[in-house]
Amino acid sequence: MRILGIETSCDETAAAIVTRDSEGMPQILSQNVLSQFEDHREFGGVVPEIAARAHLTALDHLIKKTMADAELSFDNIDAVAATTGPGLVGGLIVGMMTAKAIAATNNIPFLAINHLEGHALTARLTDSVEYPYLLLLVSGGHTQILSVNGLGDYQRMATTIDDALGEAFDKTAKLLGLPIPGGPNVELAAKEGDAKRFQFPQPLRGKDTLNMSFSGLKTAVRQKAESLAPLSKQDIADICASFQSAVSAVLVNRCKRAMAEFLVKNPTSAPVLVAAGGVAANQKIRFDLETLCTNENWEFVAPPLALCSDNAPMIAWAGLERAERGETSPMDTAPRSRWPLDETTASIIGSGRRGAKA
Repeated sequence: MRILGIETSCDETAAAIVTRDSEGMPQILSQNVLSQFEDHREFGGVVPEIAARAHLTALDHLIKKTMADAELSFDNIDAVAATTGPGLVGGLIVGMMTAKAIAATNNIPFLAINHLEGHALTARLTDSVEYPYLLLLVSGGHTQILSVNGLGDYQRMATTIDDALGEAFDKTAKLLGLPIPGGPNVELAAKEGDAKRFQFPQPLRGKDTLNMSFSGLKTAVRQKAESLAPLSKQDIADICASFQSAVSAVLVNRCKRAMAEFLVKNPTSAPVLVAAGGVAANQKIRFDLETLCTNENWEFVAPPLALCSDNAPMIAWAGLERAERGETSPMDTAPRSRWPLDETTASIIGSGRRGAKA
């Protein structure tokens, strides 16, 4: 099967085609992505209306290029998958309606894909990871630890009770005067910094919970920056390095505890920890998690950097897994600005449900 995937949930327009090779191994036939960083730079963050208009302008051309790169026509496509949530509704509508039009015109199935499921399954695309596995999902809008038991079977073990980690990185960058994208620029500055100069707090560490909190850490960074103002380049680098070190320590602490709980329920599985989402591209975090897994005799898997951020291969792959199971989505499917992977666990702040309370 060949699946066309479309991703337009935020500020990157992307299209890709995935399949399996003759031995059944995942294969990306073509992919293209167009970033909108320059469109949003002067505003210091993503403007939803600008993002939707940019998707509308670019998507048709991007799909044509993706089809041409794979040397395929729509006659060779078995289904079209599009991100249908969570995300910015304007962008979701552009991608979803384009996918529906392609499906209707070519009489092929349409598949509505959860953006988070795309991240959750990327390790199966890149490393053929078998179910079940433990997932650390860290992005601009979500910070969760989940047990991935099978396709569509996700159990949330932990989440953030306030800010998502990607949001904390972006707000730290803005506070320090660093340009967007915030997370990568905090990481870049941290490379020149002393991570031991400032001892920032690690919220909820030592508490009887797997949940995480980053608002207090963000506040500590702001207070330190204000006390040192005006900041030198070295001050900024040291704050970034110390912030990044505290974040990584929190993730390692929570993942280690989650790994122990996971093994209780999955004693016979070969244990694998997967890190996915935009923040999973951070090299400090990847190194510390890999070290943890080595010490605990676990396998650590993180996708290539290009497949950590929003991308279309992950959407196409999630579509392929669902298409192989014979699934399709109704043509009247509506976009969802919030769409938790685990819809059974009680919601708290950060779980992906509107109006959630701790």
